[in-house]
Amino acid sequence: MQVHASSAPEGARAGDGPASEFLTFRLGAESYGIEILKVQEIRGYETPTAIANAPSFIKGVINLRGVIVPILDLRIKFRLGEAKYDEFTVVIILNVAGRVVGGVVDSVSDVLTLAAGAIRPTPEFASATFDTKYITGLGTVDEQMIILLDIEKLMTGADMALVDSAVH
Repeated sequence: MQVHASSAPEGARAGDGPASEFLTFRLGAESYGIEILKVQEIRGYETPTAIANAPSFIKGVINLRGVIVPILDLRIKFRLGEAKYDEFTVVIILNVAGRVVGGVVDSVSDVLTLAAGAIRPTPEFASATFDTKYITGLGTVDEQMIILLDIEKLMTGADMALVDSAVH
């Protein structure tokens, strides 16, 4: 994994607010980012133990140093097509709301620092089109758009209740 702290992009001034660090990763052709403070560790993908009657995006659980960790495939959750597991597939272990949860992604890209002025609000869509409540904004670095996720909202919503019922 490369670590890259970018300076504030042109147009972002010190008065725009504090900068935030994001771990960026790929899902299909798109780049996503989550707050670095939510990330506990990054691991290579290993096939989890399947849980009966779990939704398709819940791949199962792994034993991480004595802690049972539910593993969710974000590609399946976001309906991004067929999930392919290869040598670049990784699991981002997250600490969200006091819980440890793993998210499967295609690859981890970078750690980026984005000034508040470099983050644009989520575009408005008709509610019937798709749900944008898990997207906090869109960041741009070197002409590349990064979809910033509210991983806490994603993992503590109704989906997390499914994980809890499947594990306990």
